[in-house]
Amino acid sequence: MRILFSTFALATLAAAVPAAARREPALVRVRLDTAYGPIVLALEARRAPKTVANFMGYVDDHRFDGMTFYRSARNRSAPTYGFIQGGIRTDARRILPPFPLETTTMTGIKHLDGTISMARRAEAGSAGGNFFITVGAIPNMDAKGSYPGYAAFGHVVSGMPVIKRILALPTGGGMGGQLLLRPVKLIAAKRLNGTPRPTGLVKPWLVETRAPAGRPARK
Repeated sequence: MRILFSTFALATLAAAVPAAARREPALVRVRLDTAYGPIVLALEARRAPKTVANFMGYVDDHRFDGMTFYRSARNRSAPTYGFIQGGIRTDARRILPPFPLETTTMTGIKHLDGTISMARRAEAGSAGGNFFITVGAIPNMDAKGSYPGYAAFGHVVSGMPVIKRILALPTGGGMGGQLLLRPVKLIAAKRLNGTPRPTGLVKPWLVETRAPAGRPARK
């Protein structure tokens, strides 16, 4: 009788725990649907919690949807290696608040083949809505001494052929001639596991300016 009661009590307690309070997965999986096919990522939510939380804010808010992969940085001596970069680029309407840089010495996540990491400006805490994925190891992006490096936060599970295809596309123009002449559409970014956590912040890019009846639309 005691065993039956204990089992019932535990089941009742488990049911009473809110879903949001249950332990989140150590690896959060995300699928990036591109014009060239899907890329599936596994993000290190426990080793790089701030960086993953930032990225998932963009995913859960659909801030990446409709954006592009716009840069291919190929290694000059070995052009089949390098990285591709994507995200919101300069679309200030989609950007989320800044967050602290989690260096590779803090997380232990290195820039190996198929690593996803945050793009940033010269300032260490300037990463936001742009990211890159490596093809081949790029150890000079890891933190070393006073150099903070970049915030690696996950790896590619599937889709490396898609990434390599984007890396090989023609480039020119800005960023040292590394901008894709025809950016590749990032159709949607979708969470595959864990609890969605939308930021609740406004989404100005979704707001349509409609003129009142009888008035011409603003130009």
